[in-house]
Amino acid sequence: MQFTIRAVRAEEWPLVKELRLAALQDPVAPIAFLETYEKASVQPDSFWQGRTADAAEGRTVRQFIGEDGAGRWLGSLTVLVEQAGAEDYFGHLLEAAQTHIVGVFVRPEARGTGLAPALFDAALAWSWGLSEPKIDRVRLYVHEDNARAQAMYAKAGFRRSGVTVDAAAGREFEYVVERD
Repeated sequence: MQFTIRAVRAEEWPLVKELRLAALQDPVAPIAFLETYEKASVQPDSFWQGRTADAAEGRTVRQFIGEDGAGRWLGSLTVLVEQAGAEDYFGHLLEAAQTHIVGVFVRPEARGTGLAPALFDAALAWSWGLSEPKIDRVRLYVHEDNARAQAMYAKAGFRRSGVTVDAAAGREFEYVVERD
């Protein structure tokens, strides 16, 4: 399968919305995402426009997509910049700046094609390319029962850090990649 990896563009908000809603209907969505289909599907267009514009700008967040030759979006992930001294989503104080990968989704027909590793490569390259703040660590969280995602993250070079958090759907493991 041929695909291209690139950052989203602000005007592509309808595609961002469609892919996110598809992700939230995946069978593992209740343990993979902190958002529900019911909540996301009623968001106004202005929500999706703002979300996409921020991710396209790429200062504190960047969304990457994989698309096929016909322009169909096959998968996506988003990278958030977490500043030193700030609290993360789980209320932990961050000692150093890092990036945090969220919203990883690959359509079923594109799984096992190399798309996920290519998305992670783009996320890591963007993270390492930031100069302010300089990033030496990229992380993500995965539910303890999401073996498919754990295997995918390990193949992309992420390793369990030993940090766990309790989230609404259960225990989450932190996976990290550190700059060489």
